[in-house]
Amino acid sequence: MKWSLQELNKKHSVEFDVAFDLTQELTAREPEILDVSTVAVRGRVDADGGIYCLNFAADYTLTMPSCRSLTPVEVPMTCNVSEIFTTQEYFDTHKSDLDADMFFVLDRDIIDLDESVADNILLEIPMRVLTEEEKSSEDMPSGSSWQVLSEEDYLAMQAQEDTEVEKKSPFSQLNGLFE
Repeated sequence: MKWSLQELNKKHSVEFDVAFDLTQELTAREPEILDVSTVAVRGRVDADGGIYCLNFAADYTLTMPSCRSLTPVEVPMTCNVSEIFTTQEYFDTHKSDLDADMFFVLDRDIIDLDESVADNILLEIPMRVLTEEEKSSEDMPSGSSWQVLSEEDYLAMQAQEDTEVEKKSPFSQLNGLFE
């Protein structure tokens, strides 16, 4: 769904409630995403003299691999977005009144909802995805010559190795000599 700035300036406000299938685009842009449900998007876009506000909520389910076992996990998500757009001409004219970090300057006279939804879904990808069993269990995956360690276990193992190295040092017998 796209709106021209000319259309938005005439209507001043447009409400929408649409569904998108962004599976192909999102899986191409992010290989961690295995699948995406239909994305239900509802919101509005408002025009106010050269400034365009896009506000929407998107509900969808991402299917991603578990970070421990690579088992596919469905992760229900809701994304609330508020973006402010303006044209380069308007921004240059009103630069002293505007904060450049708050605006997206449009390179075309079109606001593209599909693009905004896809970009914001990619920004909301969770870093840690676990199955329900993995969430309730402390067991980490392991193999014949490897294992996954938590950060705490790794630090404890490093501290133990450091003390063993000190005990094996030829100078360890001199500890306490000058005390």
